[in-house]
Amino acid sequence: MSGPTSRPAGRGAWLRRLGPEPPAAEATLVCLPHAGGAPAFYRDWPGLLSPTLDVVSVCYPGRQDRLGEPPATDMAELAEEVSAALAPLAGRPLAVFGHSMGAVVGYEAARLLHARYGVRPVCLFVSGMVAPHRVPARTRHLLEEPDLVAHLLEQGGTDPEVLADEELRALVMPAVRADYRLIDTYRPLAGDEALDCPIVAYYGREDPAVTAAAVHEWQRCTRATAEVRSFPGGHFYLGGMHEVLTADVRDRVLAALRS
Repeated sequence: MSGPTSRPAGRGAWLRRLGPEPPAAEATLVCLPHAGGAPAFYRDWPGLLSPTLDVVSVCYPGRQDRLGEPPATDMAELAEEVSAALAPLAGRPLAVFGHSMGAVVGYEAARLLHARYGVRPVCLFVSGMVAPHRVPARTRHLLEEPDLVAHLLEQGGTDPEVLADEELRALVMPAVRADYRLIDTYRPLAGDEALDCPIVAYYGREDPAVTAAAVHEWQRCTRATAEVRSFPGGHFYLGGMHEVLTADVRDRVLAALRS
């Protein structure tokens, strides 16, 4: 994504503001993409959440204008970089939303935000991901390319035209494979220390990799409340639920600010 809707914002190259900054926004919502994803995944959200929320997305290395940078392969380092990029945004209340791998990155970054910078997010939204201690060890990052492409097509969320084009596929697959390695080998980084902000977990009811029981275990990750909401659809249920989902996120952030 290029042009005025993808301007660097915040620390270094990590953050992108996806639309004009709403001058009277009550909070900032930071969005973290899935494995292989980029800020453009959230391109519709500012129009749905402005002027109440300022929407900023994390851009991982190895995609968009960071294509020349090596993708992250270590969750601890990635969470440190993301938390350092988010800390300066704490001039207004901060909420974090992550989908799939982004949910785990957001969780680990939120822990570091509190421990190192004294920043407590008003809410952590996790989508399409089981609780961190339930993330299974996998070997998807070791799949041969045709099998990995078939997996991506089955999951949805990646443009089939990109995967069908040999040159475009060669550009995106290194980041996809690195991201899968990151989440396939992930283990929680900070023991049993829990957050003290509310967690809201969303998932698609037809997602075979995300069971209701495993999603409900996000409660173990916070000393505050944890709520779960399901939607029709699979792993990328978000595509058909943008308006309902963003309205729920907005309402919960505002309720947290007023509580």
